[in-house]
Amino acid sequence: MKSRPADQLLLLELASLDATIRHADNARRHPEQTARVQELIAQRQAQSAELTTLLGVRDDARAELARLESDVALVDARAARDSERLAATSNVKEAQGLEHELASLAKRKSDLEDAELQIMERLEDADAAVAAQEALIAATNAEGARLSAEGKEAVAAASATWEAATRDRAAVAGRVPADLLGLYERLAARGVGAGLLRRRTCEGCHMVLSGTDLGALRQAAEDDVVMCPECGCILVRTDESGL
Repeated sequence: MKSRPADQLLLLELASLDATIRHADNARRHPEQTARVQELIAQRQAQSAELTTLLGVRDDARAELARLESDVALVDARAARDSERLAATSNVKEAQGLEHELASLAKRKSDLEDAELQIMERLEDADAAVAAQEALIAATNAEGARLSAEGKEAVAAASATWEAATRDRAAVAGRVPADLLGLYERLAARGVGAGLLRRRTCEGCHMVLSGTDLGALRQAAEDDVVMCPECGCILVRTDESGL
């Protein structure tokens, strides 16, 4: 195939635009933040499950403390009644019984208050654990929100790049002769369509051509469309080719 060197140079623009389009398309379909966001979603689920467990522990401690406080109130009420009866009675036997019961109630109240202190310590630990877990969830949510926003911005930027490159490609492709464009498109469909030969190296596959291959290229006319013997792309020759 024959084609003017100027037309062959247009293939390098096409190849560059095609690379930009592929990169932008991949970036808008698969923003780099997606994997981490998915990790954070799973992490949030696990953290929420743990928070549910911790809330259950705290609720149990609160319920137990409320029960103990109710028991103390009952003991206090009973002791108050017994104290009133003791003050009003003149029966020695009854007075002894009331004094014995008041002593028992005092012991019972002391035991309940000791238990209250233990439960209050447990409740304090449970509150701290819940607060710490809520802080973890808040941090996870904040990171997720930040990455989601960054991802949306990245998708928007990649989409704009894709659209601009697609428009530019159509303009460049319209300037390439149909037969040369057809050959390029066929090659680009399975790999790199065209690459510059720079300093004896094909920039399509980055392979240095052998002396034999370079000798064959030197024999080709400047309007001959030549292929890279390594990757098969169209080799675009310029003054930088080193031939």
